[in-house]
Amino acid sequence: MQQRTVTPTSRRTLRHADRLGFAASFLCAVHCALLPLALALLPALGLNLGGWVDIDQAFVVFATLLGLTTLTIGYRRHRGFRAWFLLLPGLAMVWAGAFTHLHDHTFTHAVVMTIGGLLLAGAHLLNLRLTHQHAGH
Repeated sequence: MQQRTVTPTSRRTLRHADRLGFAASFLCAVHCALLPLALALLPALGLNLGGWVDIDQAFVVFATLLGLTTLTIGYRRHRGFRAWFLLLPGLAMVWAGAFTHLHDHTFTHAVVMTIGGLLLAGAHLLNLRLTHQHAGH
C-alpha cells in the first residue's frame, strides 16, 4: 500500500482546523451551559432572542462536518483511533440534544449539549496532540 505524504501546508491546515474545532466545541459547551441562565435573564432585561435559540442545530451540523473531516485526516497521518472514542459519543450527544425531544432548551438539554461539546473539544485536542507527536517522529 502506498503511503501518502503530508505536505507542510496540509499539516498546518489540519492543526488550524483542529484548533478551530477545539475552540468552537469548547465555546459551544460554554454556550449550552449558560443558555438556561441567559433564557431566564433576558426577559427581565426586556430582551428577546427572536428565534436565535436554535442556532445550536446549525452548529451541530458544522461541528459534525469539521470533526469528521479533521479526525479522518488526522487518522490517516497518525493512525491513532483514540480521538474517535471522544468524537463519536460527543456527536451522538449533540445530535440528540439538537434534533430529538431533548431540544427543548431545558436543563437536560443544556447538560447533554455541554457534555457533548466538551467531548468534541477533547477529540480535537487529542487529535491535535496525536498529529503533533507523529510529526516529531
